Amino acid sequence: MRLIRRHPLLAALAALLFAVVGVVVVSGVVVWRAAHRDDASRVDHADAIVVLGAAQYDGEPSPVFAGRLDHAALLWEQDRADLVLTVGGKQPGDRTTEADAGRDYLIRHGVPADAVVALPVGSSTWESLEAAAAHLQAHDLRSVFLVSDPWHNARVKAMASDLGLDAYASATWRSGATTEEARGQGYLRETFAYLRYLIFGG
Repeated sequence: MRLIRRHPLLAALAALLFAVVGVVVVSGVVVWRAAHRDDASRVDHADAIVVLGAAQYDGEPSPVFAGRLDHAALLWEQDRADLVLTVGGKQPGDRTTEADAGRDYLIRHGVPADAVVALPVGSSTWESLEAAAAHLQAHDLRSVFLVSDPWHNARVKAMASDLGLDAYASATWRSGATTEEARGQGYLRETFAYLRYLIFGG
């Protein structure tokens, strides 16, 4: 400590390091707290449910995506919204999009076809939410339940709010990320993704 006090440059570097660590810790706390808050417990109804896309294999949702879709179907069955939006484009070589695969899955699992709209747009969360916001606002709809994995809650709510939506997160814990290690990696990635979004935007 004496060495730091005697050298202003070292003191400045130490202060910067503590500040950076502090910001990362705060970001992590925000992500963790948002992950453990289900807005559907306090909000009965929204204009729509937006399911964030994930990997699909030739039209079949991956376990992570299927977990999100199952949760969206549950919200619809509970009459939490009259409309479900599936979003997400496709990777090079794919024959279908995440949005279309998600819509087909929901229809197969009992959600009426006229209640599900696929928006096959976006290679990132921001692009997909931007498409969802444009569609909803064009139909005078504003409030949404966002369905993703829990550690995404803070970031997707921030994005949707910045796009002019009244955003509520209702995540699924029943996805492919079932181990503590996988969930820990999810929290770690999202801590920095959330912080990056706050600094640089979409």
